[in-house]
Amino acid sequence: MGLKSFIEVHSDSHFPIENLPYGVFKPEPGSEPRPGVAIGEYVLDLSVIASAGLFDGLTLKNSDCFNQPNLNKFLGMGRTAWKEARATIQKLLSFSEPALRDNAILRQKSLVPMDKVQMLLPIAIGDYTDFFSSMHHAKNCGTIFRGPENPIPANWFHLPIAYHGRASSIVISGTDIIRPKGQGHPSANSPPYFGPSRKLDFELEMAAVVGPGNELGKPINVNEASDHIFGLVLLNDWSARDIQAWEYVPLGPFLGKSFGTTISPWIVTLDALEPFACDAPKQSPYPLPYLAEKISKNFDISLEVLIKPAGQKHSSIVTRSNFNHLYWTLTQQLAHHTINGCNLRPGDLLATGTISGPDPESYGCLLELTWNGQKPLSLGGTDRHFLEDGDEVTFTGCCKGNGYNVGFGTCSGKILPAPL
Repeated sequence: MGLKSFIEVHSDSHFPIENLPYGVFKPEPGSEPRPGVAIGEYVLDLSVIASAGLFDGLTLKNSDCFNQPNLNKFLGMGRTAWKEARATIQKLLSFSEPALRDNAILRQKSLVPMDKVQMLLPIAIGDYTDFFSSMHHAKNCGTIFRGPENPIPANWFHLPIAYHGRASSIVISGTDIIRPKGQGHPSANSPPYFGPSRKLDFELEMAAVVGPGNELGKPINVNEASDHIFGLVLLNDWSARDIQAWEYVPLGPFLGKSFGTTISPWIVTLDALEPFACDAPKQSPYPLPYLAEKISKNFDISLEVLIKPAGQKHSSIVTRSNFNHLYWTLTQQLAHHTINGCNLRPGDLLATGTISGPDPESYGCLLELTWNGQKPLSLGGTDRHFLEDGDEVTFTGCCKGNGYNVGFGTCSGKILPAPL
């Protein structure tokens, strides 16, 4: 028999007792940020639970990790603390446990309706890295820009390619994105174009949230890397394709990416995702020893992208993809990141890169869906080549269990016009 909470959770909710994702919220305007866990249509205030002395395990009993404005201290405590917290919270919320269920005052203080809270960035993000780990995305991009003869460079099959992104412009779901200005390719003998991006795009990604880091100069073994990953969020790596195409040679993305990146507010833990683990794709050639895993796995997470065009009431689903399409695994990405001795820290964010599947319906960005603007995308009576001002993009992600879901909620943002 599965777990059952004393809190009523609708069957299609993303946040049953099997999930318990972590976030940071304000229960009302002017209040201090504090960590919480999603359960049904409520947020469990972990600062209240901690103050009541209900985290009585050896690791968390005297810790102030849930009286912080972000989750970084808790992340740095590692898997022992994470498992202890999860077990305690599941027990407190279970149908058979009276400690919270039968304490009306504590319930009133600790359970806040989700529609009343303000969600904030759950972590202080010191560094942000964006990988390029979907073979289908790499192949499509290479075909668009270099032709079908040799779309994926040889190095891609030997290492998880990545670049360092801009942590300061990562925002929480629901934050508007201002259309960036920049340079684009010149026409004929004219100077480069300068102005608002004409090819603004979304990128369907997820990101690993780093827990305990590593000392400078000491790489993390690929078979131990999962102990350094707390969980996953949805991530939209907004991209100005025209700015990026002109600037990226020879050093890579810069202004075409750094104007904004959106993440979902809830971090779904690896423990919650474990029932949905699946085999990762077979890698050929076989990876070098430092990337060779004893167990190589992905997760079966269904992903969708919806666009609500400016002036319309309804959204259209434009992409249905899945996390299991990634060629390079999360643990390989993390191990590769540290193999040169680079030190990761709690709260660092490692994005997967665009998650595209093999079929046109599973392509993870407009660059692929419209084949760089050559094929218009129909959205309920209007067409799009790239995003226009007023368009709103929403990601969702969910694992389907036996009678329950483990979901990520939504990751959304609306495009505002470039400044004059």
